[in-house]
Amino acid sequence: MRVRPILGSGLCLALLTGAVTAADIAGPHQYVPPMQPMSFVSELRIGASAQDPWSPEKGSANITGEILFAKPFTTADLFTSYFIPRPHLGGSLNTRGDTSFAFAGLSWTVDITQRVFVEASFGGAMHNGNTQSNPALIPADRSALGCSPLFRESGSIGYRLSQNWSVMATVEHLSNAGACNQNRGLTNVGARLGYTF
Repeated sequence: MRVRPILGSGLCLALLTGAVTAADIAGPHQYVPPMQPMSFVSELRIGASAQDPWSPEKGSANITGEILFAKPFTTADLFTSYFIPRPHLGGSLNTRGDTSFAFAGLSWTVDITQRVFVEASFGGAMHNGNTQSNPALIPADRSALGCSPLFRESGSIGYRLSQNWSVMATVEHLSNAGACNQNRGLTNVGARLGYTF
């Protein structure tokens, strides 16, 4: 019979055309899912905030932006992974020429439900605000921040609109924690839109 020569010819043709590889002939092998590309940047955010409504700088607004980077490592346990922060860099530009600042630090994000989450951040900020220690030299329309850099803390509650998009309400506070003679600080409130990669 010609069955074997026909099968042999078909196998040779499949090998030549690349339809079958030597590994396929060797026998079954374990499936390995394709590797997902690792992204150095985890999330981008943009938003706006009211400049400390309780301070001499009240009545002005800020345009804000932030980059959150991927966690340095992850764990299989979801609860434990909440304690691993994401590093962040950002800035706040005051539209009236009052205090603007750049900041960096760490952010911890915890899911409450599949869509609702809360977040806390801690770090430092450099600013262009008033650093006078003499009260007589501090303009009446500027906050007495005492020095630079300052500590920065923030808290947010967010809602995921989709797998990639989210919105957040945020409160942030900057102060020197009493390290300088003046410590009026800044407390800004606002909203942000985030895109997760």
